[in-house]
Amino acid sequence: MSISQAVSTYIPYLRRFSRALSGNQAGGDAYVLATLETIVADPSLLNVNMQSGEPAAPHDLRAALYRVFLKVWSSMPVNDHVDPVDLTSDEYGARRNLDAITLRPRIAFLLSALEGFETEEVGRTLECSSSEAARLIDAASKEITQQIRTNVLIIEDEPFIALDIQTLVEDLGHRVIGVARTHREAVELVARERPGLILADIQLADGSSGLEAVNQILSSFSVPVIFITAYPERFLTGTPPEPAFLITKPFSIESLKAVISQALFFDRRSHTKDKPRESLTLG
Repeated sequence: MSISQAVSTYIPYLRRFSRALSGNQAGGDAYVLATLETIVADPSLLNVNMQSGEPAAPHDLRAALYRVFLKVWSSMPVNDHVDPVDLTSDEYGARRNLDAITLRPRIAFLLSALEGFETEEVGRTLECSSSEAARLIDAASKEITQQIRTNVLIIEDEPFIALDIQTLVEDLGHRVIGVARTHREAVELVARERPGLILADIQLADGSSGLEAVNQILSSFSVPVIFITAYPERFLTGTPPEPAFLITKPFSIESLKAVISQALFFDRRSHTKDKPRESLTLG
């Protein structure tokens, strides 16, 4: 298998990552092109054996490709020569949030949240240990929380789970406006105070649907939603409010913390202070 064949699978995803990191598609594509030119000039940079007749393990090749990209990105100010482009409101909100995160945690966060890298893959890409990668991802989540504190509505009928979620949300620095056990309670709480984030179960105590409650709320205003459910098949129906964030019970605290950060990070209404571009040192 040739290098071009092996790498081509990941190019669309690398373009997405490069756009998020660089700020616009034109600048992002310039870095991707520079990365590919660098690999063609020196294939050994991928640090995988492409001559054995067997393709490298996908996670190894992907981590190697992104690692080369990040070295190119940190050493070549391509974006300084790319004309700025207009961003949508969603892109602008995410861009401002992204620029406010310290660079190395920012990259770890994007690799994890946007590209779906496992912690071990983040470590290989950034040339650090898995524990350091986990620390960087956690640091990004904390920085995001500091930027975007908000009011949270919890729709959950199981008291102990609701208490666990409330404790986690408050530990992250957010404020819980209330816990609703039914569709009606959720709508009534929102009528009194609008949340900036909703965490919702699907099957509620009185037989009502958290999905229907969220749909009714979203008909009045826009708000990011995370569904937490033991019945994911009831959510994955192809009907609104897909797409959204989905956590399956039983859930881990770390996974829920990460998804909360992602949901708020990509909320277009978020505002943060601008920071100058930093340089990256790998390893």
